[in-house]
Amino acid sequence: MRMVGALVARFRRNAGLTQRELAERLMVAEVTIASIEQGVRPLLPDLAESLDQVLGSQGAMAVAVANMPEVDLVPLWAAEFLDLEREALGLSSYQNQVLPGLLQTRAYARAVFSNDVPALTRDEIELRVEARIQRQEILHRKDPPRACFILSEAILVDRLGGDAVYTEQLRSLQESAAIPGLTVQVVPLGRTFHAGLSGPFILIETADHQRLAYVEAQRGSQLIAAPDEVSILEHKYAMLRTQALNPQESRDLLSRLLGEQ
Repeated sequence: MRMVGALVARFRRNAGLTQRELAERLMVAEVTIASIEQGVRPLLPDLAESLDQVLGSQGAMAVAVANMPEVDLVPLWAAEFLDLEREALGLSSYQNQVLPGLLQTRAYARAVFSNDVPALTRDEIELRVEARIQRQEILHRKDPPRACFILSEAILVDRLGGDAVYTEQLRSLQESAAIPGLTVQVVPLGRTFHAGLSGPFILIETADHQRLAYVEAQRGSQLIAAPDEVSILEHKYAMLRTQALNPQESRDLLSRLLGEQ
């Protein structure tokens, strides 16, 4: 991403534009241009094409994005979601197999990426771990999003990375559950009815109060904007909250798993 960001900055300066002037022409936020040039935010194909038109770069941006090494590129199907996550007012996540990235410790994230198929190299794993940890800054900023995480107890049974990683991760979950505005609830095993059998999903309230959903799947995911489809997932999430342990009961479960009760 740094390489593409440097190209954007070079072509912008060659065109005699400031970041603000370029952002105005593209009708995007100035911070979007700044973060792309810094290599913090991925350049998406549609914006790359617009940049080529505005900067007269003759398709260079589109070609750079299309040929960026995969290790240096957030999958395109996830990039738009990560942009929305970074600026969201509210996030409501349901996960049934692995902890959400925003709650993972560095060691747990490393264990998750070490299970990728096909296998990643050590350098690829470390790059992805670092990117995941950086995402978590949104939970600790001055104006964090309202965040709710519903987790299947099955996630807390698995011991990815071994006992030491498991214990550290549970303690980190305890700390996260104490963050103001952040809620952690666990759906216990043994339920006779379960609203989340179709798999994990995330509800997003954007900065302009639009309601979206993000559905995760193998080798790709989908951002959903259709109001009727988002409404169905919101209804599922409301049902999951009633089926889960309440926040205090969930914290008590974490304490029991750690042998503190």
